[in-house]
Amino acid sequence: MVEAATRRRRGGGRAGAAGRRGSAVIEQMVWHLPVNTDRPTEPLGEDGVQAIHEAAMYVLEDIGIAIYNDEARDIFKQAGCSIDGDIVRMGRDFVMEMVAKAPAQWTLTPRNPDRSVEVGGKHILFLNVSSPPNYWDMELAKKVSGTHEQCRTLLKLTQYFNCMHVVGGYPVEPVDLHASTRHLDVIFDKLTLTDKAIHGYSLGKERIEDIMEMVRIAGGLTHEEFEEKPRMFTNINSTSPLKHDIPMLDGWMRCARRNQGLIVTPFTLAGAMAPVTMAGAVAQSLAEGLSAIALAQYIRPGAACVLGTFTSNVDMKSGAPAFGTPEYMRATQMTGQLARFYGLPMRASGVCAANIPDAQATWETSNSLWSAVSAGANIVYHAAGWLEGGLIASPEKFVMDCEMIQHIQKYFDPDIVATDPEHLALDAIREGNDMGNFFGIAHTQERYANAFYQPFMSDWRNFEAWEMDGAVWAQERAHRIYKDIIANFEAPPMDIAVREELSDFVARRKAEGGAPTDY
Repeated sequence: MVEAATRRRRGGGRAGAAGRRGSAVIEQMVWHLPVNTDRPTEPLGEDGVQAIHEAAMYVLEDIGIAIYNDEARDIFKQAGCSIDGDIVRMGRDFVMEMVAKAPAQWTLTPRNPDRSVEVGGKHILFLNVSSPPNYWDMELAKKVSGTHEQCRTLLKLTQYFNCMHVVGGYPVEPVDLHASTRHLDVIFDKLTLTDKAIHGYSLGKERIEDIMEMVRIAGGLTHEEFEEKPRMFTNINSTSPLKHDIPMLDGWMRCARRNQGLIVTPFTLAGAMAPVTMAGAVAQSLAEGLSAIALAQYIRPGAACVLGTFTSNVDMKSGAPAFGTPEYMRATQMTGQLARFYGLPMRASGVCAANIPDAQATWETSNSLWSAVSAGANIVYHAAGWLEGGLIASPEKFVMDCEMIQHIQKYFDPDIVATDPEHLALDAIREGNDMGNFFGIAHTQERYANAFYQPFMSDWRNFEAWEMDGAVWAQERAHRIYKDIIANFEAPPMDIAVREELSDFVARRKAEGGAPTDY
């Protein structure tokens, strides 16, 4: 078995080229892992951090968290926590002892090791939109339920764009696939259309076990090799306020036992599922997240965890979720401070409430992306393609968001802030002054081709030139780009034997009925 696994691993190829194929469509930035060199924005003073921490500890100790999973509740009881029906109360000493065991940084290694990513530290990673039930593009010009083919389209975009570092959940829910076997088809697509690290939904035993096995097969790994390090990851959401459900905690615990990546993201909307005040909403979110991390660390000390935030507010006139708001931005930054206080990597999101990829979508997404940057977030979910508060995925929005993400990546280019003699360019200043401009001097001529960020979406021509060329608006340009990418897409290579083994596994699990659809 070991020899076969080694042979498959070698045959799988270093498939990173697929994301770089496509220069005929756009010229994009090369694959790299951005490093956030800025000091994070910290709206809270030391007293504020301590106050929110104390509030989170009060929630865990006195109010408690409803843990509906019997096994998880038994583990908390074994750890010495107080159990009252479904309510678990845990002391701060226990919580802080467990959280201290979680690594501040860890590596996520997919089937193509060239696509390995660092989670934590100063790294910031961007992921595709995940889990919308609906799809919109300019060709359809209407909102429709997601399909398998649309899901595949968005997975191809995720692979193509080098600024997408990890593959999140289903980029649109393929409702035309039966729920019992949907995970088998989509994970097969993820593992064959991409070579980046993938997410698996923690929705009970069968799904998460199937996903881990498929990731193992795709990597040509033995069971021991699979468990040596995180090869995939899951993200769970608490059921706010103050609840963890049965299937998500089941998958969470299974991933913890097998040393896979774990992200917990409470979905706390201030005014609806959390206090209307942002400090209270953040404190509640922290309590919900820390309870799951404590569970993972008790099961497997050193488990690779991430503390997520999804704290925003509702429109108090309609009750609809709002995103990219000033409150959302501050809540993200506040959670970043607390994540550093606990020594945990942090997840944020790139989100908006807009219904189509228009100006509102742009400013709200830009606000949320930059709040993640300023908060020191390490993983940014939903960074490309999200609309209508997470109810719509759009390929045009995906392309537009990738332009914004490339701006962020370029922003952290160390050359921009370099202060060595070459960059201070005193001789160039003298020569340019003598000539009256800097266009023709040697310093400019040697550097102009790569001196500044070059967009693939923006049109910098004047109005007349833009009008003569068809007056194409940004959304239309994004539509053309996404169509060209899909038309020219080439999947990353995979060893034939590995692909056949994956196909056989999917066929067998479908014949067995897949996973139950209710709990």
